[in-house]
Amino acid sequence: MPVSPSYVSREAATNLWRNRLMTVAAILTVAVSLALVGSALLLKQGASKATVQWQNGVQAIVWVKPNAATPLISSIGSELRQSPYVKSCVWRSQPYDYNEAKHLLPADELQATTQSDYPSSYRCVLNDPSQAPAVYQQFIGRPGVFAVKYPGQQIKTMQSVIRVLQWVFLAVAVILLLSAAVLILNTIRMAIFARRREVSVMKLVGATNWFIRLPFMAEGLIQGLLGAGIAVLAVLGLYWGLGLDTTGTVANQGSILHEMAVSGWNVIGTCAVVAIVGIGVGVAGSAFAVRRFLDV
Repeated sequence: MPVSPSYVSREAATNLWRNRLMTVAAILTVAVSLALVGSALLLKQGASKATVQWQNGVQAIVWVKPNAATPLISSIGSELRQSPYVKSCVWRSQPYDYNEAKHLLPADELQATTQSDYPSSYRCVLNDPSQAPAVYQQFIGRPGVFAVKYPGQQIKTMQSVIRVLQWVFLAVAVILLLSAAVLILNTIRMAIFARRREVSVMKLVGATNWFIRLPFMAEGLIQGLLGAGIAVLAVLGLYWGLGLDTTGTVANQGSILHEMAVSGWNVIGTCAVVAIVGIGVGVAGSAFAVRRFLDV
């Protein structure tokens, strides 16, 4: 007995509507779990790109005391440029650093200070990121130097935080995916029990096993596909909402979001993984239910 696509889709839609509450629960569970998977993948890709960019352009910032004399400031700059660790340096004046602080400090703290309270700085790109501690040791405590900063610790902190978030997201996603598979299994089981008389009649008139099984398996496929579709929309919303796309990052120059920007191909790959996992969960849940509860 041939199996037509219209028959399979019609029967699957009928069964899904018959158990619509279980169907909605399964779809939403798949969507939430896959959205977490997609978010974890985006975080991983963004963190990897930010780390590479920072390692290729690590800045050691030498803050100069606000009251430092001009000759002393020039001397510090000359020594920095002659350092074997430094590739290039850019001088930032007090007004520049003060305007930068306006975007970083709380309003009450900013009101308690004036421009003259802020240090000027040399922003230096290093030849080798691993040499940042050597620059720190060379200039910390020197006359006219207020402080020396480099992002080594910040990079490690960011990587640690993102690594923890990834594992948390993936752990929760695995639990929810298992829950989704069980919900899909129960939805198919209820459909099988509701149509057990029809199944018996089809067997008596010579229907093949695949003719009977395919509509039930299509139910799981549809649930997984719909859940994956919602998850893909959530991933795209996160991508555009946080400004991780190339266009959105123009307004985030210098921020961590700019450094974590990922390309459209990365997002397409992430969405493809989400869709494949969703379809796999739906097919696996329905296949197990058919094998376990459908006696043909």
